[in-house]
Amino acid sequence: MKHLFVLLIFIYTNEVSAQTKNMMIRLSEIEIDSNYLKEYNAILQEESRASVLSEAGVIAIYPMYQKENPVQVRILEIYANREAYEAHLKTTHFQKYKTSTLKMVKSLKLVDMSSIDPLTMAEIFRKMQK
Repeated sequence: MKHLFVLLIFIYTNEVSAQTKNMMIRLSEIEIDSNYLKEYNAILQEESRASVLSEAGVIAIYPMYQKENPVQVRILEIYANREAYEAHLKTTHFQKYKTSTLKMVKSLKLVDMSSIDPLTMAEIFRKMQK
């Protein structure tokens, strides 16, 4: 029985690893002109919601801001793979976001990330479904 349990854990680990191996994870670091903050946030909220709800390859687009400095916006982006990210860039809602916020963004830095613990990442999403 113990060997069966170990085998099941091995299979599960390999399945999760294969799913998360091709994921594209990015942190967008954005500074917004304070004159446009409210407008920018509304546009970003609309875009992130549309992306998560309508694009199968968008696992997460999670915008947030620094409590002490709300013009400092960060977006955690997780895509199933590079192809999902490239498809996302071509969507109407992303194009609307990008073109309508150009004048609002003072700086933008895109930081590609890698997961340290892909097994726990999978559990986070599974836990949220309970």
